[in-house]
Amino acid sequence: MTTEKAVLSPKFSAGPHGLGDPEDRSLRKVEIEVLIPKLMREKAKTEKCTEQVRAFEKCCKESSLLMVVTCRKQNAAMKDCLTNWYRNDEFRNICTEEYLKKRSEYRQTGIKNPIKRA
Repeated sequence: MTTEKAVLSPKFSAGPHGLGDPEDRSLRKVEIEVLIPKLMREKAKTEKCTEQVRAFEKCCKESSLLMVVTCRKQNAAMKDCLTNWYRNDEFRNICTEEYLKKRSEYRQTGIKNPIKRA
């Protein structure tokens, strides 16, 4: 009886589609440092700081080439709002849970969620 060796650990190659255990809640370094912060930025821009983002975008469209100088106030307000949400531990936990739910769903079904672009 021989055992087959795999490149990935069973933690990442188990599950119904060989994509990892859907119930696994451990996070890799790239998920903690890249993927979850990316989700946090997207959610903060689209759900939490919409007013500031809209004001900055409007200013940029109206100012064209002078936007760097003209839109400093709006840019600062947008950055402050995004930074406040980015540092919020409760918001980070919500985004982490959302990420884990999406990852589990992917591991169960094998179907990736399409990337939503505005």
